[in-house]
Amino acid sequence: MADIRVHLARQEQPYHFKATNAAGHVVDIDDATAYEDGKGNGVGPMQLLMMAIGGCSGVDVVSILEKSRQDIRTLEIDVHGHKPDGTSPSLYDHVHVHFRLTGELDEVKVRRAVDLSLGKYCSVAKTLEKSASIAWSFEINGTPYDGGSSNPVETP
Repeated sequence: MADIRVHLARQEQPYHFKATNAAGHVVDIDDATAYEDGKGNGVGPMQLLMMAIGGCSGVDVVSILEKSRQDIRTLEIDVHGHKPDGTSPSLYDHVHVHFRLTGELDEVKVRRAVDLSLGKYCSVAKTLEKSASIAWSFEINGTPYDGGSSNPVETP
């Protein structure tokens, strides 16, 4: 799947688009700042990047842990991105990804899975690391663990 194609169609509101992939899955994209209530009709484009790194790394982590015969009951991922105000374009300069897992899991194997995902396999992380440092952490069954940083980017 080297070629990826999506289609966007503008909706009734000026900045609201429906994006559709080749399989017919739809995502609403909008600029919430254009509305008085600040909500809009969809996810902002830069928010989609945070969702994308979470989804990309989540797929990797599940795949790696399943190959390691780990029993994952649940996996939740929180992503926090920071981008400076007053610059254009305003690129992310720091991203933190936190994984919450439950199940019969070995801390060393989870650490390895997350590190491999964000440091090597996740295409979204590799794209974002050109402008942002990407840090991560995780917890297993409520016990927190420090993670690491896949690429400490120096900021001016």
